[in-house]
Amino acid sequence: MSLTDSPSPSSEDTLAQSSEDTLARLAAIIESRKAVNGGDPEKSYVARLLHKGPDAFLKKIGEEATETVMAAKDVDHGGDASKLVYEVADLWFHSMIALAHYGLTPADVVNELARREGLSGLEEKALRKVQERERLGE
Repeated sequence: MSLTDSPSPSSEDTLAQSSEDTLARLAAIIESRKAVNGGDPEKSYVARLLHKGPDAFLKKIGEEATETVMAAKDVDHGGDASKLVYEVADLWFHSMIALAHYGLTPADVVNELARREGLSGLEEKALRKVQERERLGE
């Protein structure tokens, strides 16, 4: 390999890029379903949820979260793991509708996950408690 050649991306890098591309494409479709972008609640499920407002899509997130838990419990007892993937996909999808409504994107979530990478969950939780106490002036 010469100095001008770039190394081939690893399959992990390719998968990560593909996942981000998929999320970005889906986010763009969701964004296009907003009323300001011509989304028609009569023709689009996403436009209908956005038209109904936060209570509608937040309720769906709650339902999908419950279904995800139930699917995981089923897997614990020998159930089909693909059902868990299906329910998580539904949960992510409806969460992406909420993100779009609030002017956020999957990239914002990925950036937050990247920020947390390498942090101990226990340390992060302790830091949040300290920050909350400081915010409350304790």
